Amino acid sequence: MRRGASQPVALTIAGSDSGGGAGIQADLKTFHAHRVFGTSAITCITAQNPDRVSAIQPIRPDIVAQQIARVCEAFPVGAAKTGMLFDAAIIKAVVGAVRVRNLVVDPVMVATSGARLLKPSAVRELTSKLFPLARVITPNLAELEALAGRRIHTVAEMKAAASELASRYGVAVLAKGGHLPEGGAVVDVLVDGRSVREFRSPHVRNAKPHGAGCTFSAAITANLALGYDLAESVARAKRFIARAIREPIHLGRYRALRV
Repeated sequence: MRRGASQPVALTIAGSDSGGGAGIQADLKTFHAHRVFGTSAITCITAQNPDRVSAIQPIRPDIVAQQIARVCEAFPVGAAKTGMLFDAAIIKAVVGAVRVRNLVVDPVMVATSGARLLKPSAVRELTSKLFPLARVITPNLAELEALAGRRIHTVAEMKAAASELASRYGVAVLAKGGHLPEGGAVVDVLVDGRSVREFRSPHVRNAKPHGAGCTFSAAITANLALGYDLAESVARAKRFIARAIREPIHLGRYRALRV
């Protein structure tokens, strides 16, 4: 970016991942990779690595709200995303504080390791209060099943569930098919109320990409902040996450996304 040029700003509202592969850390790295200035509001501190989450400490809801407010009063936030919100009180604080047109809601419910990252009692608050504020929600397969209330076995069933949620909540839905490869491809489906679009990339076997969901939604957020429309933001983010999974960084016995 040339000297003196304005730089787009994005905000992530999420938990801290001590392992650096997901959450706030992944989001900020992704914003930086897109040459977008990253700001943050931390909702929880977790003690985790790619294998497990051993502790979660939620931040006081009023502190979460103040973080959002201080960022938004000082910076022209072009887009924001939510990740781990943990409980209903934090969701209420976010709903009361966030005032961003381009809001990407990643309904983080369960970690890849199996740890629950959203209390069951908070799901109603998430769907009834936060979803209506979103430009798009980005559930993975497990989250899509939880929200739709049924098991999903095929891409056709994924499309049907995404369309059902889009109609129910009046919001665009990007259903992520990373756990449902079809014909050697990972298929993500965007339903925006007017059309259903597929985004495909080759399936990378045995990748186990910790933080891929966070990184994907952060890339969508960064592209919205850069001024792209939703479909193009998803297409660009899809190319970004596909490369990050295909060309990982080797860190001992782990492979991290290359962002």
